[in-house]
Amino acid sequence: MINIGETLLLELTYSEKTEKYKCKLAEREGNNLYIDYPINQETNKTAFLLDGTQLKATFLAEDGTVYLFESEVKGRVKLKIPMMILSYPGDEHLVKIQRRQFVRVETPVDVAIHPESNDFIPFVSVTDDISAGGAAIIAQMSSSLKANMQIHTYFVLAMQNGDNYYLRLRSKVIRVSELQNGKSLISVQFMETSPQDRQLLLRFCFDRQLAMKKKGLEI
Repeated sequence: MINIGETLLLELTYSEKTEKYKCKLAEREGNNLYIDYPINQETNKTAFLLDGTQLKATFLAEDGTVYLFESEVKGRVKLKIPMMILSYPGDEHLVKIQRRQFVRVETPVDVAIHPESNDFIPFVSVTDDISAGGAAIIAQMSSSLKANMQIHTYFVLAMQNGDNYYLRLRSKVIRVSELQNGKSLISVQFMETSPQDRQLLLRFCFDRQLAMKKKGLEI
């Protein structure tokens, strides 16, 4: 699936930093990937990542599909050029990234919904799905939310490593769809999302995708 000469984009898995690195796959031996030293995309400087550093790596396959996988720095070696060794989980553990602006993941996330004014009484619920651009929230049909209403949404993003992040996002109701059992689905779009919040949402979505992949669930 992954070929020699492929460009890889790397990102630290467990870090508050949003640094991204670019490198090329020079050699492959089993589940070991030999890459040239990664370059920080913002500073354009060579990055020296410590052994054991946990990474998320993405690459563009020949058919135009973007894949994501978990990796770890295993060491360094000097062959024709100095190279870094990364772990590769195997083709069966690759996560296919949807080719859309933001990846939407079907997962329950705790959320509190508050009005901008006094249009309705605040309530708590869970999401049906979430992305870096918006979410679908399950609510009672009796809720007073309507299309084009602007609200405040408070999310608890629980990462697989045990870390919890709390986001307060101004949102706009796009539509309200009726479900069974007296419930409705509130589709909201996040407004004026900061780059830090957007990056955190993307990390959370990738984190959930990888967890689902490990459990053998369809994503």
